[in-house]
Amino acid sequence: MAEIVRMPKLSDTMTDGVVAVWHKKVGDTVKSGELLAEIETDKATMEFESFQDGTLLYIGSEKGVSAPVDSILAILGTPGEDISALIAGEKDKKPAAAAAAPAPAAAPVPVAAKTALAAPRATATAPVESNGRLFVSPLAKKLAEERHINVNKLRGSGEGGRVVKRDIDNFNPGSSVAQVESFSEVAVTQMRKIIATRLGESLFTAPHFYLTIDIDMDAIMAARKAIIEASGEKVSFNDLVIKAVSSSLGKHPAINSSWQGDRIRFNEHVHIGVAMAVEDGLIVPVVKFANAKSVQEVSAQVKDFSARAKAKKLSPDEYAGSTFTISNLGMFGLEEFTAIINSPNACILAVGAIRQVPVVKNNAVVPGNMMKVTLSCDHRVVDGATGAAFLQTLKKALENPVLIFM
Repeated sequence: MAEIVRMPKLSDTMTDGVVAVWHKKVGDTVKSGELLAEIETDKATMEFESFQDGTLLYIGSEKGVSAPVDSILAILGTPGEDISALIAGEKDKKPAAAAAAPAPAAAPVPVAAKTALAAPRATATAPVESNGRLFVSPLAKKLAEERHINVNKLRGSGEGGRVVKRDIDNFNPGSSVAQVESFSEVAVTQMRKIIATRLGESLFTAPHFYLTIDIDMDAIMAARKAIIEASGEKVSFNDLVIKAVSSSLGKHPAINSSWQGDRIRFNEHVHIGVAMAVEDGLIVPVVKFANAKSVQEVSAQVKDFSARAKAKKLSPDEYAGSTFTISNLGMFGLEEFTAIINSPNACILAVGAIRQVPVVKNNAVVPGNMMKVTLSCDHRVVDGATGAAFLQTLKKALENPVLIFM
């Protein structure tokens, strides 16, 4: 008997999925546990195995097309089996408005379309005379006179080579060819849709405020050098920031918390989300129990996350459950920025670049290495003094690295 295979919900935030690869085609035999397709979610591309035996009779979601969770992914059954009633039954479940909408003639795929605004004819020509007068629109003629433009030097983009207003607006004294505005468009990926939804909800729901502090990085730079020389393992400044944050959060439970509507949750565990840029946008894998890990363990896990995030091989549990998030754009040379809170976290830390500047030490101006960090706070949970106290603890830890490892 034929059975419907539905688009699975592979993460908490997934509302739609896109089949990246079909490993079977209609007519193929499928065994339970055999790879059926690879499905792109908002965070990763995941392998989807069949839960039953049968022959693939119908594909309900073509490659590259977004389909809602629980819609028909495929139908498995016996060869020659009539599945028209199953398909019709699914269509009857659709809302009337959706059912009335005309089906697209072809499956939509990501597009990179080059489109021109008020595009000219394929071959623009110089204005010609008609009954003894130039082929120019009255408005274009008036604008040309005001701007002292000789219309005889223009190539009209209007019908029949007529000079129109856009030719005057786009006139370049160094060229006789009209310049035309253009743009390109690409289809929105599942990841970008979720980024737009979740960060929009965070920014417009949680009242954000921002606190910035300067941190002297001389001591942590020396500590990093010593760790690398002693262990032979290369740890990054971001690894050390993660460790410093995780050790500081234990002293400030309000920072390691979340708004739950009618209550505030104070997390006793420390799970640090680490924002990472990938091709389609942003992903935040989570270093769980970061306060209990060594800096080398943190470093190894972050490197592993980074490699697998770019390959879209992270599993949903690896980017769920953060209690605090860190976003570091220092490697791009940004001295300071603000980040949108990664809900349901109460805070996110934006980390800037280490910059060499003159500083005052022992009443003398000397070279120094400073780094700005900005804490974005959800004011429903965290007050200004609370956020400031956490930044003071973090500053003390980074300026006195021995405190990180105590």
